[in-house]
Amino acid sequence: MAGVEYLPKEYGYVALVLVLYCFLNFWMGGQVGRARKKYKVPYPTLYAIESENKDAKLFNCVQRGHQNSLEMMPMFFVLMILGGIRHPCACATLGLLYAVTRYFYFTGYATGDPQNRLKIGKYSFVAMLGLMVCTISFGVNLLRG
Repeated sequence: MAGVEYLPKEYGYVALVLVLYCFLNFWMGGQVGRARKKYKVPYPTLYAIESENKDAKLFNCVQRGHQNSLEMMPMFFVLMILGGIRHPCACATLGLLYAVTRYFYFTGYATGDPQNRLKIGKYSFVAMLGLMVCTISFGVNLLRG
């Protein structure tokens, strides 16, 4: 395939981790859908109002866990794709760490106690920082020619 021969063969790991994160995102979306039924929050309501729904906080924690993951997704994908060109194994490892810690971020948040998202989920920021370093290295290497 044109252009693929310029990528290291290990870049395949980067692609697989990105797809894994897509599956995680689909699963989180499904959890929000289940929470909508359980806590009676109809579409198109994004967040439940506590004065109208006694389970608003529980639903909102599930919704917010997924929403935050969606907000971070573009940065995660860009850093994985670019940094992975120069550092495919490091980025794939960091990306896997990110995906696993985002799972725990979501499940911790979904307990209804927002602080639970940080027990293991806080390490997602370490993974993101590592991906930034890999992408900076890629950019500097390009500039050096």
